[in-house]
Amino acid sequence: MDYLTKIMTLPQAQARRQALAVQGRKLVFTNGCFDLLHPGHLRYLAEARALGDFLLVGLNSDRSISALKGPTRPVCPEAVRAEMLAGLAAVDAVVVFDADTPLDLITALVPDVLVKGGDWAVEQIVGGTLVLERGGEVRSLLLAEGFSTTALIERIMGRA
Repeated sequence: MDYLTKIMTLPQAQARRQALAVQGRKLVFTNGCFDLLHPGHLRYLAEARALGDFLLVGLNSDRSISALKGPTRPVCPEAVRAEMLAGLAAVDAVVVFDADTPLDLITALVPDVLVKGGDWAVEQIVGGTLVLERGGEVRSLLLAEGFSTTALIERIMGRA
């Protein structure tokens, strides 16, 4: 299960970031909960990966998801979510973070391209100002219609 080596600690990710910079390769960063992966996630991650040479995904910890979305979330524990992401071809690395926002992770890595889904305006993307100040790019990608983890959970629970 070589893909498990894609799950990194922050120091490992920082070392990889430095190596990429030395090689002149572009680091793309995105983050999210990625609870119950669906085709919308796959399309989004593939599009993000196409913007550079290496896609690093910051994954919200279980604690941070509960703080953001309530006590019934996440559905899948962080170790499972990290493994699922690491198994995807578009994802080069995964780092779990415990804060409510990925700002500390973005500050530590300073990606060349910072990406979020289309429900975020570029001006609202956490860490965007830092990335722009360092000469990077901030992008808001269109969301795939008809895919939502919340809607999927509602359907499973028989509420939709």
